[in-house]
Amino acid sequence: MMDAQPLYDLAPLARLMLLGVVIALGPLAWVWLRNRRSSPMRRLQALTVLTLFLTFDLVLFGAFTRLTDSGLGCPDWPGCYGNASPVGARAEISAAQEAMPTGPVTHGKAWVEMIHRYLATGVGVLIIVLTVTSWLQHRRARRGLAEAPPISPWWATFTLFWVCLQGAFGALTVTMKLFPAIVTLHLIGGLVLLALLCVPAVRHTHWAQGKLPVRLSPALRSGLIWTGILVALQVVLGGWVSTNYAVLACTTFPTCQGSWWPAMDFAQGFQVWRKLGMLQDGSHISFAGLTAIHYVHRLMAYVVLAALLALVWRLRKAAVLPVPARWLLVLTLAQLVTGLSNVVLDWPLVAAVLHTGGAAALVVVLTWALVSSRAATAPQEFSAPPRASRVSA
Repeated sequence: MMDAQPLYDLAPLARLMLLGVVIALGPLAWVWLRNRRSSPMRRLQALTVLTLFLTFDLVLFGAFTRLTDSGLGCPDWPGCYGNASPVGARAEISAAQEAMPTGPVTHGKAWVEMIHRYLATGVGVLIIVLTVTSWLQHRRARRGLAEAPPISPWWATFTLFWVCLQGAFGALTVTMKLFPAIVTLHLIGGLVLLALLCVPAVRHTHWAQGKLPVRLSPALRSGLIWTGILVALQVVLGGWVSTNYAVLACTTFPTCQGSWWPAMDFAQGFQVWRKLGMLQDGSHISFAGLTAIHYVHRLMAYVVLAALLALVWRLRKAAVLPVPARWLLVLTLAQLVTGLSNVVLDWPLVAAVLHTGGAAALVVVLTWALVSSRAATAPQEFSAPPRASRVSA
């Protein structure tokens, strides 16, 4: 049944887009009602922060979709067997489930997959609204009718381009049958989207509060940047572990398979362009290859853990960015706990989802810290307006 279904069926596309608009109306109405007496800039700031929050939720639900093996719950894109919801595909799903009860297509998995697509469409609509609103505010500022936004509208435009690209990778995730490289890129794309939304959220919030970026010493600023790079590399490795289902290659800690250096095949483990569970020559990836994937991520975790703790210590010693520093400490410890839980507790779903969520939160907090700071020798990029002008905009 799955093989007979076309991979792309655009028949339900219009209905799915309409559903995305309906989903987005809820957050848009909430922002408008809570800020109806505020300035357009204040409403834009509120919408940006809310979109960031909902995108974070989408990343979490995407992790849940992947970890429950629901990524192929509907084997075509963008709908489910050519329908806008699993309700219209009951017969096809039932037939696939009867043929393979524990297979990728079941009623439950189909709903998980389609809810993920619905939420992604809703977030896409919100980002379209953000882009249009950013350009309208920029146009009003050029006419002297409002103050200039704290960030260029081209940033929102690039974010819109990125979410479209992310949608394309989401489609490839399904049509290429969970190809590990594509799934990993889709995960990375979601985290990049979080960072892209975090930048204007921080800028707008600082504008509303009248804050300027904190000036850090060049060494501390460099440490913040390099820690962010290490976390980004670790996120890529973690995505490679998850998409190759290599978590259980090591079920003990701190050793793996009773050894500090277990048998590993790095050539197989990091052969990037291949099908899930297979190698390019058509043979199955070996357990040693999966072990290599897992153990490299674990070794890198020690480096990232040390870098994050050192960064927190330096931020606290310098008495700067106290709130991001506290969040970094909490998230670092949470990542340690959930990472260990995945290994020693046989990869429980809650711990696995929280581990992905913790990685996403680290990306957000590090982006927050970077946007909130400047090197002591760097000029300020924007000025915060007086409070009176913010109210009257």
